[in-house]
Amino acid sequence: MSKNRIYLSKEVEFDDEILSIVIDAIDKTMSYLLDDEGYSANLIITSDEEIREINKEQREIDRATDVLSFPIWNFCEPCFCDEDMFEEEDGTVLLGDIIISADTAIRQAEEFGHSLLREVAFLSVHSVLHLVGYDHIEDGDRALMEEKQREIMDLLEIYR
Repeated sequence: MSKNRIYLSKEVEFDDEILSIVIDAIDKTMSYLLDDEGYSANLIITSDEEIREINKEQREIDRATDVLSFPIWNFCEPCFCDEDMFEEEDGTVLLGDIIISADTAIRQAEEFGHSLLREVAFLSVHSVLHLVGYDHIEDGDRALMEEKQREIMDLLEIYR
């Protein structure tokens, strides 16, 4: 199991079941994609207000969003890094930061008609895919990323 670090905003209250599924989704996504459990990520669960500030500061987009991913490594193609990855003291390789807005996750779960558990699992999977080089700007890349998301959500046995 990876050694993910979790930071909860003092404004956010997620129960243990939700936090557990987020960690499980991150761990299984990394294991599935990288065929190794020696990877980790920093996970920050925050409010719309705080994620809006981060989005504005880092991406110059002044609005809240559901999830942000800040990879440390430059993957020249998904899951293939041409750099020597630095290991943390505990032997894991930190891939980057995942920031999830609890407010938006709750709202989107209601809008899409599925559980909050499913929404945060999906956002976690989506974010890890970004950390390892997947993107959805071009149609072909979007199709590949969506396929990986479906495969991993099926692996987690979390369905719409």
